[in-house]
Amino acid sequence: QVEVVESGGGLVQPGGSLRLSCEASGNIFRVNTMGWYRQAPGKQRELVASITAGGKTRYGGSVEGRFTIDRNNAKNTVYLQMNSLKPEDTAVYYCKADIVKQGLEGGDFWGQGTQVTVSS
Repeated sequence: QVEVVESGGGLVQPGGSLRLSCEASGNIFRVNTMGWYRQAPGKQRELVASITAGGKTRYGGSVEGRFTIDRNNAKNTVYLQMNSLKPEDTAVYYCKADIVKQGLEGGDFWGQGTQVTVSS
C-alpha cells in the first residue's frame, strides 16, 4: 500500500508566503518525479511545479520566479515554497508522485489535496 499526504495549506494575505509539504510512504522501492498541481473552481487541474529524483525542476508559467520546489529523497518528501502569493493562486493543491513499489509495480499516486486561499 502507498500513501501520498499533503500538508501546509491555509489562508494567507496577498504578498504572503506558504510552504507545502508532501510525503510518500508505504511499500516503496523508488520515487521518481514528484510534482504539485492545482485546481481552482471551474478550472482544469494545472501543473505548478515538478522535480525529478535527480533534482531537475519544471514550473508552470504563472508561478515561475515566485514558487520553488525541492525534495528530500531520503524522506520521500517534496516541498513547495510559495512567495508573493496572489489571489489567483487560490486553489486546491495536489501532490503527485511517480512511485515504483516493492515488486516493481508502480504508477502515479495522488494526494487528497490541500486548500490554499489567498485573500485579504
